[in-house]
Amino acid sequence: METRRRADRARQVADLLRGQIVDGQYGRGRLPREAALARDFRISRNTVRAALDLLREEGLVERCPGVGTTVAAEKYPHGLHRLLGLAETLHEHGEVVNLVRTMTLIEPPAAVSQRLRVPPGEQVVYLERLRRLNGVPLSLDLTYLVREVGEPLFDADLAHNDIFVLLEAIAGQPLGTAELSLEAVNADAHTAAALEAPRGAALLMVERLTHLSDGRPVDLEFIRFRGDRLTMRGHLNRE
Repeated sequence: METRRRADRARQVADLLRGQIVDGQYGRGRLPREAALARDFRISRNTVRAALDLLREEGLVERCPGVGTTVAAEKYPHGLHRLLGLAETLHEHGEVVNLVRTMTLIEPPAAVSQRLRVPPGEQVVYLERLRRLNGVPLSLDLTYLVREVGEPLFDADLAHNDIFVLLEAIAGQPLGTAELSLEAVNADAHTAAALEAPRGAALLMVERLTHLSDGRPVDLEFIRFRGDRLTMRGHLNRE
């Protein structure tokens, strides 16, 4: 029972420390020493060590004898309350560069045709990008676009521009709404290699269908984010 209570408390403390790290309270610096954390959270030092071990296993901190616990990697906040591209969302945190791995016209699966409301047999543009922030692989994006707005992208600078910004310029109208789902998945071998993450690592999987302001669906995306580099945030109203 005592072991269980300590484990439960360690998870609670790890959750609070994770939030502080993501908020940038420690930057890339050192966390308070174990004794200070034990005093602040009113827990034993053994529970502090268990909480820090949880964060170390996530790759968020490093623990070095004689040095203490330091932030090992930054997690970037990705807002869910507005329809923005990745570079628009993370512009305060550095430069997003996109590596186009594949871009071609395909006859899509029926499920894609239905979502984009294109007739059976009509081709769409398929685009696969590896997206890096400050040189660190952040996401692998698989995108299906209706030809009307997708084909002009063959001549666009996709390395340094968000698709959303380009789509609005091509369509001559703003984007409107998007349907979004978010779930946790494990990295398959191909995705893990592309994202430079361990095989089986936890990823945040986003499926998003984006519409123009006139209601037409134009962009269906399947985005795999590194779970150790991104945290999703939003503002919700009760009404």
